[in-house]
Amino acid sequence: MAKTLFRIEMLPALHGDCLYVEYGDVSKPRRLLIDGGPIGAYEALEKRIGALPAGDRRFELVVMTHVDTDHVEGLVRLFANKPLPVNVRDVWFNGWIHLEENHGLLGGKQGEFLSALLVRRLRKDQWNGAFGGKAVVVREDGPLPEFRLEGGLNLTLLSPTPTTLDKMRNAWKKDLGPGVTPGDLDSAWQRLGKRKAYLPGQGLLGTTPELDALLEKQIKVDQAVANGSAIAFLAELERKRCLFLADAHHEVVTASLRRLLKQRRRNRLKVDAVKVSHHGSAGNISDELLSLVESPRFLFSTNGAIFGHPDREAVQRVIARSVHQPPTLYFNYLSETTEPWKDPELQKSLNYRTVFNPAEEAPFSIEL
Repeated sequence: MAKTLFRIEMLPALHGDCLYVEYGDVSKPRRLLIDGGPIGAYEALEKRIGALPAGDRRFELVVMTHVDTDHVEGLVRLFANKPLPVNVRDVWFNGWIHLEENHGLLGGKQGEFLSALLVRRLRKDQWNGAFGGKAVVVREDGPLPEFRLEGGLNLTLLSPTPTTLDKMRNAWKKDLGPGVTPGDLDSAWQRLGKRKAYLPGQGLLGTTPELDALLEKQIKVDQAVANGSAIAFLAELERKRCLFLADAHHEVVTASLRRLLKQRRRNRLKVDAVKVSHHGSAGNISDELLSLVESPRFLFSTNGAIFGHPDREAVQRVIARSVHQPPTLYFNYLSETTEPWKDPELQKSLNYRTVFNPAEEAPFSIEL
């Protein structure tokens, strides 16, 4: 019998997220891509895709969790390539058409650019295809949405909700500013063509912390609102499970987990790993959330630049409130904000373990 694979790679996405997942038959794995990191990290994503066999660069799903620059820019750059260097079965991303149905197509900065690319690069049924082309959203009633990808990976959606998407829609409209109208696809396409950072063959911006900081300022959408609209889900393959929490709000995830546990008649969800929300921000994790999950591994994706993640309070909370003891913390960078947790005496006194990426310029691979 072929071995079942479930491997997560945290690509070196600087202060952002870019998660490459392989699953299924180890001899011919299937793939899932979650976010693309900031533009300065695109080279890592390009290199990872380039390492795949030329005739086998298929992704069952690409998830653009939300429009923050540290998640979206790498995917804008990826989809700017023509032809696409990958074969994509479905893309989950809530664009303007999903935030305000029947009113245009585009909205807010990088989200606007990605929308312009998707309508030119994909068939209509390849954008939120699992949702019939409508919004990727958890409704207030009924069971949580579940989807089974080819190869047996089952995804249960935990975030966003109609309420958080509605808040995002209002912020997105405000972000457009004068001279840009939702639905003006030609204008969006022309604007994209002027942004050298996203154009193949034009070089990459954002390769220094200073330039990354400038790129961060390009998006004005309130960060809390954007995070609330993030797509988060539980991924399950046979008995292997991982929570991919993007930058989702802990209140939204907690409410969905309670619904899921009630549906499954369980008190707690056992998983093999949790990709910690918002790079370990103190505002995105709570005691209640940790009480509902039993996990031996917690994954942190950030180099600590720009926002100084992970927050010390968040890491302390994971250590102290983890149901599984001792928890193991996985960091894809050794940075000013993560190095203190490497201290053997601290690990002994607080009862936790750490694993750091042995080569920060390479993907950090965690096999479940």
